[in-house]
Amino acid sequence: PQGPAATRCLPLQALVPFHNLGLLIGLFSPRCADLWPASRQEAVTCIYSLLYLQLGYEGFSRVYRDHVAEQLLVLKDGLVHHDPAVLSHTCHSIAQVIGKRLPPDQLISLLLTMFEGLGDAETNYSRATAVMINCLLKERGGMLLEKVPEIVSVLRSKLQETREEHVLQAARHSVYLLASQHRAALVSSLLGSPLPFDSQSCALWQALAAEPSLTTPVLGLLLERMSRDAPFQESRASLLSGSPGRVATLLPLAATCALCEVMSAPASEPAVLELYPQLFTALLLHVSCTLGVQLPRNLQAKERRGASLAPVSRSLEPCSSAVAALQAMLIRGGSEGVAQRMELEGGWELLRTSAGHEEGVTLLARAMAKLAGPRLPPVMKALTCIKSSMYEMQRATSTAFLAELLSSNVASDLMLLEPLLDSLEARQDDTCPSVRRLALRGLANVTSGCPGKVQTHGPQLLTAMLGGLDDRDDPHGLVALEAMAGLSRLLGLVEPRDLRPVLLHVAIRIRPFFDNEKVEFRCASIRLFGHLNEVCQADCEDIFREQVVSGLVPLLLHLQDPQVPVAAVSSQQGMGGPTGSGPGTQGDVPQACGFALRMCGPNLECEELAATFQKHLQEGRSLHFGEFLNTTCKHLMHHFPELLGRLVSTCQFYFKSSWEDVRAAAPMLTGLLMQHVEPEQGPQADLEQLIAALQLLLEDPAPSVRGKAAETLGRLVKFA
Repeated sequence: PQGPAATRCLPLQALVPFHNLGLLIGLFSPRCADLWPASRQEAVTCIYSLLYLQLGYEGFSRVYRDHVAEQLLVLKDGLVHHDPAVLSHTCHSIAQVIGKRLPPDQLISLLLTMFEGLGDAETNYSRATAVMINCLLKERGGMLLEKVPEIVSVLRSKLQETREEHVLQAARHSVYLLASQHRAALVSSLLGSPLPFDSQSCALWQALAAEPSLTTPVLGLLLERMSRDAPFQESRASLLSGSPGRVATLLPLAATCALCEVMSAPASEPAVLELYPQLFTALLLHVSCTLGVQLPRNLQAKERRGASLAPVSRSLEPCSSAVAALQAMLIRGGSEGVAQRMELEGGWELLRTSAGHEEGVTLLARAMAKLAGPRLPPVMKALTCIKSSMYEMQRATSTAFLAELLSSNVASDLMLLEPLLDSLEARQDDTCPSVRRLALRGLANVTSGCPGKVQTHGPQLLTAMLGGLDDRDDPHGLVALEAMAGLSRLLGLVEPRDLRPVLLHVAIRIRPFFDNEKVEFRCASIRLFGHLNEVCQADCEDIFREQVVSGLVPLLLHLQDPQVPVAAVSSQQGMGGPTGSGPGTQGDVPQACGFALRMCGPNLECEELAATFQKHLQEGRSLHFGEFLNTTCKHLMHHFPELLGRLVSTCQFYFKSSWEDVRAAAPMLTGLLMQHVEPEQGPQADLEQLIAALQLLLEDPAPSVRGKAAETLGRLVKFA
């Protein structure tokens, strides 16, 4: 019996509630697409009868005719056709009828039963099931909020059981429909999938890119989940040992992987374009926060084993995951050129390492300025807000990016100069030395990107550099190093009236760096001293000329500076150290001394001495040190004999230099000065003290030092 007749056969007053309605309809529904027309029609008849049984349970009369259920009889006649399109449309209509009459508490039972049918070996059944599931989700999905995790779990399970394309499409569409009604719950459920995401989970994530109106808020949710929790926590072992050790937290890691999967789908392009600045900023900063961060131990083991039974599409390493998401974002956001440029220059690899991260950020900013300029204003605005981030690495990364923008004319073209300068100047008070150092670099970069604006902002730029030069809170002195490099670039472009008040202060402040144990500090300070002399050659005041005289001996002796390669900054300093991308962080000290002496020559007001410096110290020309020093001392003692005592005293300071070549050059310079001075000037030097010091050098472990000391003692005979 069917319809009302079915209810007449049952003593309804004796029955319990119809708990199995959803299960039974779920078993019959796929048969609406059976290969045999008669079987298709019988399946509809069964569904028709089951719906009337339910109406009986609900108290309707046995003769009641329901206009919705009666539609099944009309649809039943359409099942005689073999056309797949017609069958699919009919199954969809049958599902609509079921959805209207099925009690809410039976919906999940129906869906779970039908999900089992997705893997049916008979393709017709499977396709019909997919059509009916998606119809039910669309019509009644709004009441399934609490069941979303269960549905997602079943869909993942079904995808693992079968590789059929139509099943995959059905599952993806089911996820899309659920997300359109329960977006936050669906995203949370998918984020709960085991890491690393298997291919089934990846397919479900990519389904969320189908419609921009859905993809945009999904990406926003993932950004919020990525940034809400701390990206790492200190490992227990590191807290006990005191050594650094950070372990990734799962939610930000899962959200990062999910972002990468969603944006890998071509359909996500409109949403990525809409959220371009937010995505770029958040992912770049997340890269910085995951440098050196490890996976939890359980995930490390899975990564080594190949993650899971299903193939894994991407590495789970936290920083690599963040870099991959940033790459996907740039490609999907129309900045393929930026991604390709980074690949060609090794920028992606640099970005994911602690030692190279700063240079990687610089390369990224350079590529963005060249190839994605119109995208920069909102990106810059977002990065400017990061100056108050609790993570030093985020503040340093954002500063490095903004600093490099000023080296491009895009800063002026897009009217970004003023806000960039203001942002970097504000970062001079940051507690992190790396941020202060990178801010100085950015301010100095104006000389490259907007040289015509240097005079306008001269006082502001000089004040910042002087502040960096006097920075006392940087244990490594790298802020001062950056300030010296920046001043070297600025001096030739600022107004003389702005420069004159600071020349003496700078000359005095950098003098101790001439003998710094680190070659980059010696090189930067000596080269800056040369630039100071260069800018005041036309009008050198006596008080500054005193600084020139005081610097002569160090400059002459450091022409023999040992050529030690500049070592890379240790990884423990992170972004606190110089890299190849920073100006003035490494160089040739003798070459810097040659430049400085050439610039000093005119300020000594001695044409012969200036000519000697120009002749012997040209860049690229080999130097015969003995010949040069002899000529220099001859002119010095001829024109400035009154300086003998001062010069010899300074030389004696270098008798104790830690560098053998400098220690040998010091007595050599002393001897040549004494040789060329008139005997009556000899008393300027304390001969007794000088001889005692030279005698100590005769015991020096270096043969070259002992030899030069002996030669100098011989030259002192004329004063006996």
